[in-house]
Amino acid sequence: MKLITIIVPCLNEEESIPIFYKEIHKVISDSEQDFPDASFEILFIDDGSKDGTLKEIKNLRDKDNRVRYISFSRNFGKESAIYAGFENARGDYVVCMDVDMQDPPKLLKDMYRAVTVENYDSCATRRVTRKGEPPIRSFFARQFYKIMRKISDTEVMDGARDYRMMKREMADSILSMHEYSRFTKGIYGWVGYKTKWLEFENVERAAGETKWSFWGLFRYAIEGVLAFSTVPLELILWIGVIMSGLSFIALIVSCIFYSFWGFLPLIVSLIVFIGAMQTAFLGVISIYLAKTYLETKKRPIYIYKEKSE
Repeated sequence: MKLITIIVPCLNEEESIPIFYKEIHKVISDSEQDFPDASFEILFIDDGSKDGTLKEIKNLRDKDNRVRYISFSRNFGKESAIYAGFENARGDYVVCMDVDMQDPPKLLKDMYRAVTVENYDSCATRRVTRKGEPPIRSFFARQFYKIMRKISDTEVMDGARDYRMMKREMADSILSMHEYSRFTKGIYGWVGYKTKWLEFENVERAAGETKWSFWGLFRYAIEGVLAFSTVPLELILWIGVIMSGLSFIALIVSCIFYSFWGFLPLIVSLIVFIGAMQTAFLGVISIYLAKTYLETKKRPIYIYKEKSE
C-alpha cells in the first residue's frame, strides 16, 4: 500500500473545514476504489487560529482515524505551516492544498496518476484565470511573475498554486532547505525534479474570507524576490555607475550655461536626487542584511502546542 499524506494549512477556517472534509472524503473514497494500492491520511496544520478551527479538526479526528493535526503555539504563517506538514507527513506521496476549496480536490486522481503511471516526480497546479479576484490584485500578481521570470534563475510559474502532489524524495529535498524566511513556490522550482502541470479555472472560496491582504501579498512577493534573486543588489551597482555618468554630464552642462542660471539650482537638485537614491539603496541593502540576521539566529520555523499523536 502507498500512503498519501494531504497537508492542509488552516488559519481561522472554522466554516470551511466541514465543507472541505465532506468533499475530500468523497474524493478519497473514489480514489481508493480506482487505485486499490493507495491509502490516505489528512494532516491539518492549525496555524494559531483564534476561532473554532481546532475544535472542528478534533471532531473530525474523533470520527476518522485518518485525520491528524498539529496546532501551533501562535500564528507562524502559511509557509511555516507547509514546512510543518512536510516534516510530519508519513506518506510515500505528499500533497499540499488549501482548505478553502480553491484547490479542487477532484484533481487528486489526476495527480496520483501523473506521479505513479506517468512517472513524474510531482504534479502541480496553476490557475489559468483569476476570475473573482479584485482587478488590482490580479494585475500586480501577473507583474510579480513576470519580474520573477526575468530576475531569477528559479522557475516560478504564473498562476502557480501551492497545491501539488510529489514523491517522498522531493518532499525530503524541500525539508533539507532550513531557511527561516521561506518562499515555497520558489523552493519547489529550486529543488527541480520532473513536474507535470495541471491547469484549472479559478475557484472562489467556499466559506469565510481570505487571510491575505494586499499588503500581506506585497510582503510575500518581496520575500520571493529576496529569497531567489540578487538582482536588486546588482541593480544598485549599475544605477550608481549611471548616476556617476549623469553627474559628469550635468557638470559640463552647468559650466556651459553658468552665465544664465548659475550653479546653485543644479547643485541643490543633484544633492536632493543623490540623497534620495542613497536612502533607497541603503533600504535594499538593509532588507538583505535583516534577512541574513534572522537566518543567523537559527530560530525554529514553528513551535507546536498540541498534536494528535
